[in-house]
Amino acid sequence: MRTIGYVRVSTEGQAQDGVSLDAQEAKVHAWAQLNNAESVAIFVDAGFSGKRADNRPGLQEALNAVGKGDALVVYSLSRLARSTKDTITIAEALDRRGADLVSLSEKIDTTTAAGKMVFRMLAVLSEFERDQVSERTRLALEHKRICGLKTGGDVPYGYRLDKGRLVPDATEQSVISQIQALRQEGKSLRQIAHRLETRGYRTKTGNARWHPQSVKQILERKAA
Repeated sequence: MRTIGYVRVSTEGQAQDGVSLDAQEAKVHAWAQLNNAESVAIFVDAGFSGKRADNRPGLQEALNAVGKGDALVVYSLSRLARSTKDTITIAEALDRRGADLVSLSEKIDTTTAAGKMVFRMLAVLSEFERDQVSERTRLALEHKRICGLKTGGDVPYGYRLDKGRLVPDATEQSVISQIQALRQEGKSLRQIAHRLETRGYRTKTGNARWHPQSVKQILERKAA
């Protein structure tokens, strides 16, 4: 087994926990010696924030160096990543390569059965957190729709925006009624579009040219 060590410190992080790069490296070497690692490679990010994983060259080099049977060893999960999402993503990438993750401070060691269990619990909690965020977002959007508030996207034809609320536009609603009537008469989408052009009606963007697809979207939205 090879040990791939990753150490990081930012100015803020060093001031808070006082764990220098040298101290982190020493911990990694100690773990490697205790576990009879064949070799040790240390990758360093000095003065880099842990908020993002994709903009740290040392971390990317460490991940690229990890192979099957290797262990990526960090002093703590906070050195590896500040977000649970990034931590899980990195661990999943290691798992696909057949490598393990070791965090010395949290006693997480996926080279052992107990370590795998702890990390899987962490993954479950992360998924639960994401589901909660998704549920809160869905409920908030539903509340906005009930209150008549715009929830995103373009203002649909037939409406205008008034203080964040969608309110019917009389002129456009009249056009929609004509579109529905022409469709009930058996007119094709192209014929309806041509009729709107000849009557001088304009699209939502002010275009004098009507496309059959635009007519279809208005009919589908009204039927929904």
